[in-house]
Amino acid sequence: MAIHKIQINDFISIDYELIAIHSSLEDYRLVYFINKLIQIQLRKNDSNIEIENREGKGIFSHFIFDDEIHDIIWNVFENKATAITSEKSTNGIFDSIDITMYVLPEYKKADYILKIENIEPSFFPLENIIQKLSKIDQISMVYPIDQNKLKSKNNLIF
Repeated sequence: MAIHKIQINDFISIDYELIAIHSSLEDYRLVYFINKLIQIQLRKNDSNIEIENREGKGIFSHFIFDDEIHDIIWNVFENKATAITSEKSTNGIFDSIDITMYVLPEYKKADYILKIENIEPSFFPLENIIQKLSKIDQISMVYPIDQNKLKSKNNLIF
């Protein structure tokens, strides 16, 4: 009987790209412009992204488009949200402290993240996507994120 060993490295493959977006637009307006320029159909996901830590729970809006023709999944989500704290403080002065949580704390200045899944990074025209996004007047900055340097990769599993 042959023994087949599965290495953990077999499952560690990066088949997605991340793009940071700096914009003061509301999420639905940003998604409208992205849909228009890139010719995709992002829609509000029924379930938001929830991240919980010891300080509280953050709920982030999430838009998704599953391109079945090209087998690519497009995600746009907020990078920052005000946390819902689980503890009630009775100190009076500290009752109204808002805690900001991030999906990617390494990129605190990014307002939104575009995650493109199921792609082969060497064949995907990421620069073309970045150029198209930079044409949106209300986007002040857009740039790729190197996922190899992320410490919070687990937050991207949703």
